[in-house]
Amino acid sequence: MLSPTLMALPSYALSLAGQVGRAGGVAAAARADLRLGHVAVLAILADFGPSSQRVLAKRLRRDPSDLVALLDELQERGDARREPDPEDRRRRRVLITPRGRRTLDRVIADVKAEEELVFSELTARERQQLRQLAIKVLDGSR
Repeated sequence: MLSPTLMALPSYALSLAGQVGRAGGVAAAARADLRLGHVAVLAILADFGPSSQRVLAKRLRRDPSDLVALLDELQERGDARREPDPEDRRRRRVLITPRGRRTLDRVIADVKAEEELVFSELTARERQQLRQLAIKVLDGSR
């Protein structure tokens, strides 16, 4: 049984719920031989297009140096690539490849299937409310 004192704290309840949700995402990513960090990079590149490592890190809320290994692994797999930035040849930018887009689509579909299990007790409206509230909290934490 969960502690009523701790469950009265939204941050604690969200943390536990996040652990449950994250486990499904970790499993889905692992089935594609990826980690969630890889999936996050591919999603940002798919959503926003080619990006410098610095901008990519900012969008992911991570240190740019933390991305080097992830980008190396994605490039080695053929899911992303680095190329000279056409606006400044001294810089490089990262972009998702067609293979990376297919990988991302497959993993996201798998994550959504996992979420169906995790959120099965919630109605569609409650899921939407939960998503909106989570986004509101994240927007306030910038």
